[in-house]
Order: sequence, then C-alpha cells, then structure tokens
Amino acid sequence: MDSGPRGLPSRYLTPDDLVAMFDLPSVETVYQWRRKRSGPRGFRVGRHLRYDPADVQAWVESLREGAAA
Repeated sequence: MDSGPRGLPSRYLTPDDLVAMFDLPSVETVYQWRRKRSGPRGFRVGRHLRYDPADVQAWVESLREGAAA
C-alpha cells in the first residue's frame, strides 16, 4: 500500500482507522466529532463513513496551529 502525506495511507480512512491512528477510546468518539463538527471532514459512501487522508492531515495541522497560539 502506498503512503500519502506524512505516512498516511493513500486509501480513504474508516472511523476505525481514526480510532487506531489517534488511540481513541472508541469509534463513538469519531461519531461525536462528526455530530459536533469538530473532527476532520468526512463523507458518506452509501452507509459508510470515510475520511480523505489529506483532510485528516489538514485537521491535525489546524489543531497544531491552534495549540501553538
């Protein structure tokens, strides 16, 4: 599998991928982010929620910039 920005996979990510990447307590955390519009931008493919690795990277960068302020 090819890697995208900063070692992220080049495929679209699942909520379970985000749980593993960020060591989250459960997938419910990802769904709470989505409900509160505080997490990375996601999209639906049918019933399935997916995340573009570039959007996840942009979200992480925005958190890092906010923390540096």
